[in-house]
Amino acid sequence: MKRILTLFTCCVCVCLMTSLSIAQGPLTVDIHGPGQRMVNIVLLPPKGLKGAPLPEAAAKAFEELVVNDLSYIPFLKIVPVTKLLGGDPSKGVMGADIDFKPFQLARVDLCMTTGWNGQYIEGRVFETYSGRRVVGKSYRDVHANLPQVADRFCSSFLEALTGKKGFFDSPIVFVKQDGKSKEIFTVLPQGRGLTRITQLGGFNLSPAWSGDGKQIAFTHIAKNRHELGIYDSETKKINRYYKGLGNTIISPVYGPDDTLYAALNINGATNIYELSKSYKAGKTLISGPYIDVSPSFDRTGSKMVFTSGRAGNPHIYLKDMKTGEIRRVTTTGKYNTHPCISPDGRFVAYTHQTSDGHRIYLHDLGTGREKQLTFGPGNDEYPAFGPDGYFVAFASSRSGEYKLYLTTRHGDTPRIISTGKGGAFAPAWDTSLQW
Repeated sequence: MKRILTLFTCCVCVCLMTSLSIAQGPLTVDIHGPGQRMVNIVLLPPKGLKGAPLPEAAAKAFEELVVNDLSYIPFLKIVPVTKLLGGDPSKGVMGADIDFKPFQLARVDLCMTTGWNGQYIEGRVFETYSGRRVVGKSYRDVHANLPQVADRFCSSFLEALTGKKGFFDSPIVFVKQDGKSKEIFTVLPQGRGLTRITQLGGFNLSPAWSGDGKQIAFTHIAKNRHELGIYDSETKKINRYYKGLGNTIISPVYGPDDTLYAALNINGATNIYELSKSYKAGKTLISGPYIDVSPSFDRTGSKMVFTSGRAGNPHIYLKDMKTGEIRRVTTTGKYNTHPCISPDGRFVAYTHQTSDGHRIYLHDLGTGREKQLTFGPGNDEYPAFGPDGYFVAFASSRSGEYKLYLTTRHGDTPRIISTGKGGAFAPAWDTSLQW
C-alpha cells in the first residue's frame, strides 16, 4: 500500500511538472492555424515613473485607445483587474514589481503595464505563467500623438504574439459617395483619420496603394473618357493620364517593384496590361477576346489572380508569373468577381453570387477548399486582405447603404468601419508600414 501511494505521489508530481512546463512555454498564437485559443489579458492600472505624477486624463484616454484596438482581435479577451484575487497585484511596471500568482489563479495569460512621466510612456506586456516580457516599448511626444502611440504599441504586441504586425496603423483607401459623384478617401480601420483624397467630380473608382505607400492609383471617369489618376502623398497632387491607354481603364493595381498594371480596352477587348513608367500601355499580361479585369498580386509578385469571362461567366483565375501558366480557381456558381490574393499567396478572397445575394468567399490555393466568410443580409462585396493576411475588409449593404466592414479569414463577426455619411465601396489596404 505504501509503495502504491509513493508511485501515485510521483505520478502526480510528474504531471504537475509537465503541466507547469507547458504553461511556462512561450505563449504564441497561430492566426493562420485551424483553430484559435482564447487568450486572456489584464490591463493593470497605469503608474507614474520615478515619482512623476500620473496624468490621469491622458492615461485614461490611452487605455481606452488600447482597449478599442485590442477589441478587434477575436482571440483576445480583456479581463478587468477586479477579477483578480486581491485586486491590482503590481507595485510598478517591471516584471519584478508584479505578483503573478493571482493571474495564474484566475487563468489570465497576459498582463499589460504602462508607466508615465512628463516626457515619455513605457508599455509592457508579460506572460503571467513565466513572467517573460512579451513586448516592451517606450514612446516620446505622447500627448500630441496619443492615438498613433496606442496603434503602434498594439501592432508591436500583436507581432510579438502572432508573428504578424497588427493592422492598427495601416490606412484603407476606398470609394465614397459624395452627392452625385464618387470620390477617393482614406481611413484607419478603427474609423479614425478620415481623409479626402480627390475632389474631381464624376466617378473615381478602384483605388490601389503603391507598395511604398506613397501613391494611390485609381480610375477617373470623366464626361468624355476614362483616365488613370495617380495621387502623390508627398506633394498631395493628382496627375491624370489617358493617352496610350485605350478607351477603358479599369482596376489599376501595383505589382512587383511597384510596376502598375490595369485592365485596358485598346483593340476591342478588355485585357490586362503592364504600364510603363510614363503611364502608357506596355506588354500584355492577359490577352484574348474575353473581358479580363481586377488583377491582384501577392507580396512576392509571383502570383496574380484576376477575373475573366473566358468560361462564359465571370470566374477567378490564377497566373503563375514565372511560368506563365494560367489555371481556373473558381468552378461553382455563375458570378465570381473582385478577387484579392493574400500577401503570402495562400488564399484568394472574392465576391460570389448566391441565391441570397453576393457573399465573400475564401479559396485555399493549396488545398482547393472554399469557405463562406460573410452571410449578409444585403450584399457583401469587394474583399481586401489586410497586411497580415488575417483581416479582410469588405463593403456591404446590410444596413441599407454600402459601408465598410472588417472580418477575418476565419469569418469572425463583421465589425463596421466608421466612414461618415455616404456609401462606401472598394476598400484597399496600405501595406507599406508592415514589411
